[in-house]
Amino acid sequence: MTFEQLHLGQTASVGKTITEADILMFAAVSTDTNPVHLNAEVAAASQFGERIAHGMLSAGLISAVLGTQLPGHGTIYVGQTLHFRAPVKIGDTVTATVEVTALDPAKQRVTLKTTCTVGGRVVIDGEATVMPPST
Repeated sequence: MTFEQLHLGQTASVGKTITEADILMFAAVSTDTNPVHLNAEVAAASQFGERIAHGMLSAGLISAVLGTQLPGHGTIYVGQTLHFRAPVKIGDTVTATVEVTALDPAKQRVTLKTTCTVGGRVVIDGEATVMPPST
């Protein structure tokens, strides 16, 4: 969607169930090999009691919504704030939702509320700024 096609309150979402393979691939690509993600014994002794997904793996679903749905293909990510509220575990289905909260015609920029949930519980929230494709 172009800037002119967007309106306040518009939303879009994408969901994904986090798998063992997702965590292993994310660790390989990001080089984040923190044992709380990869080692069941270490994770069992952590505050989480079991392995958890990388926070940025779940946050990446926000990028998926922005780049494929709202605004969609051609969108340029300008900024993002993130607050990690709860862990995501293997087998959890994460739903990332974005909502248009501000439109800046002078700069052709869009601000969106960003939220990731698992079973209705917020695991990540924040705000994104993007440049949608031009007309």
